[in-house]
Amino acid sequence: MFSGIIEELGQVQSISKRANSTLFGIRADRILADVNIGDSISVNGVCLTVAKKENPVLFFEVIPQTLRLTTLGYLKISERVNLERSLKIGDRLSGHFVMGHIDCTGVIRKKNNIRQEISLTIVIPKEFIKYCIPKGSIAVDGISLTLAETRSNTLTVHIIPHTFKNTTLGFKGPSSKVNIEFDILAKRFA
Repeated sequence: MFSGIIEELGQVQSISKRANSTLFGIRADRILADVNIGDSISVNGVCLTVAKKENPVLFFEVIPQTLRLTTLGYLKISERVNLERSLKIGDRLSGHFVMGHIDCTGVIRKKNNIRQEISLTIVIPKEFIKYCIPKGSIAVDGISLTLAETRSNTLTVHIIPHTFKNTTLGFKGPSSKVNIEFDILAKRFA
């Protein structure tokens, strides 16, 4: 379980296709010292298990289903990814409960800069809009955000400059794909 507060931007160092999985090597700097083999790490919102560690690179085995249902299958060498370690009991919860289980992917339709905030309008499959509660929580590429607005198959989030600069959202624009996880409470009561 995660909070959706990104700890650092990692960088894809290697992608090795195997018979039944793909091995991703991701460089991490800040979180590296406190990560062990077997730990859960959120990579762009997807809960992955550290399979191997060769400083400064963490390796994750990803099965075909995960590649198919998330944006991880589109990653390229040198691409930046959002990284967050799993929560520890007693940690401060600054975002919301994020499970790391992606519900769907979306596509950024619009990116607007308005004064000191950036807004993203994201197209999602229509059947998921029922989980979008205005002023409720949502995880976009693992980032805990607040829903500002919803329409028939779009949602809009507003992002402060700090989040924009310190997550992958600063690199993404129209046509970029993102992982979406709806708030577990919204899913429970929808």
